[in-house]
Amino acid sequence: MLAPTVSSSPDRTRGVPALGACVPVAGVYRLGDASERIVTLDPVLIGRWPVTTAHVRAFVRATGRTVSPSLRRRLESEQLADHPATEVSFDDVLAFCAWAGAELERTVRLPRGDEWEAAARGAEARTWPWGDVFDPERCNSSESGWGWTVPVRAHPDGAAASGAEQMAGNVWEWVGDPPDEDGWRSVRGGSYLDTAWGVRACRVLPADPQRATATTGFRLAIECDKPTRPGGASTR
Repeated sequence: MLAPTVSSSPDRTRGVPALGACVPVAGVYRLGDASERIVTLDPVLIGRWPVTTAHVRAFVRATGRTVSPSLRRRLESEQLADHPATEVSFDDVLAFCAWAGAELERTVRLPRGDEWEAAARGAEARTWPWGDVFDPERCNSSESGWGWTVPVRAHPDGAAASGAEQMAGNVWEWVGDPPDEDGWRSVRGGSYLDTAWGVRACRVLPADPQRATATTGFRLAIECDKPTRPGGASTR
């Protein structure tokens, strides 16, 4: 069972969100460095927050998946339960999505890059999720001075118009775009080590899918279809 909180305090910036907490994304968006691409997205649900350490701990306990020593140490820290999960490879993330789909009885995957950026920028094509003026109080970037991950609920004032939070800084996030010619995948959003420029909502970098780092996590996408029974059978 997922821990509901990491503290008895009523502090709204702490606590493990529900696994399936999502916001809807659909419609027409302007994406890219100069907002030069016009895309129309089918409805999809995007995780309101990144997947937390507590969520990955539950996945590992349920499946017996072998994890690295660095991820094991993170999973054992109760103080990090509501921080974004890191030290996860692309394969780890895909396995988690399969487990989460069975738990939620829905089709779960990683957001595609365009879906992720649309959730972060909204219809107004904002530079950062909250607007076009950078504010280090609304995110976890190098200017914010934290120097490490913070709880996923730590910056409610940094939410995008969609309602999605932590889409600028804190941790990079794996997305589900096809690999490039070298087999590398894409990450979005920047981390606590990046500057204001580096946590812009349009920023995307290639990343080695086999390399798990302390600065990369992920969030879920849930298809807008009817629920599925455990094992993936459709209820339709």
